[in-house]
Amino acid sequence: MEQQSRTEMSLKAGDPVPKSPRPCSEEEITIGWEADLDAPMVSVVCHTYNHEKFIADALNGFLAQVTTFPFEIIVHDDASTDNTPEVIRKYASRYPKIIRLILQTENIYQKGLRPPMFSFPKARGKYIAFCEGDDYWIDKKKLEVQVSFLENNPDYVLCYTDAVAFSSGVVLKRESAAKKVDLSGDELKKAPAIHTLTSCFRNVIDSPPELSVVRYGDKFIWSRLGRYGKGKYLGSIAPSLYRVHPGGIHSSSTAPARKVMDLQTYVAMATYYKRLGEEDLYVYFLDQSIRQVYDIEGVGSSFVAVVRCLSRWWDFSRKGMRFCFRKFRSILYYFIRRNRAQEE
Repeated sequence: MEQQSRTEMSLKAGDPVPKSPRPCSEEEITIGWEADLDAPMVSVVCHTYNHEKFIADALNGFLAQVTTFPFEIIVHDDASTDNTPEVIRKYASRYPKIIRLILQTENIYQKGLRPPMFSFPKARGKYIAFCEGDDYWIDKKKLEVQVSFLENNPDYVLCYTDAVAFSSGVVLKRESAAKKVDLSGDELKKAPAIHTLTSCFRNVIDSPPELSVVRYGDKFIWSRLGRYGKGKYLGSIAPSLYRVHPGGIHSSSTAPARKVMDLQTYVAMATYYKRLGEEDLYVYFLDQSIRQVYDIEGVGSSFVAVVRCLSRWWDFSRKGMRFCFRKFRSILYYFIRRNRAQEE
């Protein structure tokens, strides 16, 4: 086991990725649990959409976890149009004490809602571990190590590990901005990049209305967690595997498209902190929003990005729309000045 972990942690570009672990039976998983099954220590939350080719890897990684405490698995499917619902139903029938399903009949994302609005309130665990349905874990002790750390370090609210990107079974050479260091609460509040599929955090956050506007919900999570404690990087856990494929929202997006998604996220977060009266964070995310406008390639795309981003507030809240245009008009002014300068 130790030799395998060392091998997994030394993965490099071009290496074949380890397969997802063999899942244990429900009896094998629960036999070592020292507490009531109805009071899980951890809620593993998995969001999925059209992941029929991948979801088994994710579930197998969850079901291979060796823990002394009970955990539950909450799978939220956003009205997949492939066979994902059938796959997760089969798993739920084999693990009725562990797996709980949220099956949407209509796609909530297209309605301006977000899966955490449905999955997080259902989480009964003291902690939430998060992983999308197209990624997976390979370290069987991941949850045990993370929960043990958080239980013994109450000043920390979140812990995370490394991750490796892969495609078609092979490790990719990709630069990542994800942090591999410990983070203070103030650093977390500024929404740093963290490998989402590796996270485990205290179940302490709510679902504010601004969540329906953000595109990178994980950044919003880290920022809100920052008021409760620090973040810990646990390098002893084998990296989780981040799948790059055409259906991935982030991995398949172009660099300018990612900037647009960043812009929308930062504007929503600025609005959130303005509403709470946290002026420093409001100014910080307003500044990040303006930076995204200038970083997006092409003046036209910058303007379209801003307009589209701001227009989403109409469905979100008319009051929010008025606030957004009033407070973020500086972005449009900057664009107008930039456009005139280029025309001259």
